[in-house]
Amino acid sequence: MESMEAVHAPFGSGCSTILTYPMKEVAKEKPRAILGMFDVSARPMVEKDILTLAMPYSVFLKLIDNVSGSFLETESWKKVQGRIRSTSSS
Repeated sequence: MESMEAVHAPFGSGCSTILTYPMKEVAKEKPRAILGMFDVSARPMVEKDILTLAMPYSVFLKLIDNVSGSFLETESWKKVQGRIRSTSSS
């Protein structure tokens, strides 16, 4: 069974959410992806609509294996993609 806690969003420096937290996840029995870039001192360095998602390579491979049959193949996701495209072309 897949975990409902596959992504962790800790508060920390920009560097910690991109490097430190994901590196610590490697050693865990059930490693997670890390959502980041909430650090107010790092926010000016990235575009306003950008967050980071970092993960151990093993989590990335699992993610790729699960694309088929996931939300990425739904009509709802196509609508979200359309919004992303229209926002990025503005």
